[in-house]
Amino acid sequence: MDTFSKEKRSEIMRAVKSKDSQAELSVRRMLHQAGFRYRLHVADLPGKPDLVFPSRRKAIFMHGCFWHSHKNCPAARRPSSNVEYWEAKLERNAKRDKENRKQLKNLGWKTIVIWECELKYPDAVFSKLTHFLDEM
Repeated sequence: MDTFSKEKRSEIMRAVKSKDSQAELSVRRMLHQAGFRYRLHVADLPGKPDLVFPSRRKAIFMHGCFWHSHKNCPAARRPSSNVEYWEAKLERNAKRDKENRKQLKNLGWKTIVIWECELKYPDAVFSKLTHFLDEM
């Protein structure tokens, strides 16, 4: 049973952003301050990666733990109401993510996923990203 009314739940879900989320803005800020320049949400690439580094042929996906089914993450807990709908939706999202990354790899791109929960440790995320961007 949902703790919110149907109208309130609908309002909450409409407020969820697919672009410019707080997590994405945080990563963008740290990379920009470190001197990295990037393109945002490049529609020509599979999955429209959140950050794209064309000269390096690298892309970063920012994933919300719930929406992209982050394994073993408390924030990715499945809803207990309307279970069939949510199971199907979240599985489709995960399958689409995997396919997009596979297509990018086939096009010669390297990708990395940063999970929303990882941003609790910004220094670790920064280190992970700079290592990814600096490797050949």
